[in-house]
Amino acid sequence: MKRFTNRRTKEETEINLTPMLDVVFIMLIFFIVTTSFVKEAGIQVNRPSAATSEQKAKANIIVAIKNNDEIWIDKRIVDLRAVRANIEKLKSLNSQNSIVIQSDKEAKTDTLIKVMDQIRLAGIHEISISALKN
Repeated sequence: MKRFTNRRTKEETEINLTPMLDVVFIMLIFFIVTTSFVKEAGIQVNRPSAATSEQKAKANIIVAIKNNDEIWIDKRIVDLRAVRANIEKLKSLNSQNSIVIQSDKEAKTDTLIKVMDQIRLAGIHEISISALKN
């Protein structure tokens, strides 16, 4: 006695995963494209404290000024004359144009003002200075 199995029922019970994988792949591409990457300054500075400081939700570019007036952008030391070019390059990579300057409390005000001038010349006017909450 031969047993007959219906081939058609076996084929109908299989689940086709291709459409689900397509959707997951498209979602992955969407999240990668819409992600905003933050550039870190790369160093820790001794920031001054202020009673009226406010927490900023997000900044795309962080510039750090050490106590010996070294300027750090994107985890490397940058000369004052190269600040504008570096900011313009980072500005082209980011959709939001906001900068936070982390200046050490021992750094010269002159250096801070010159860095701010270079950032404004690069076309970014939304500049914040980082401080600790008092």
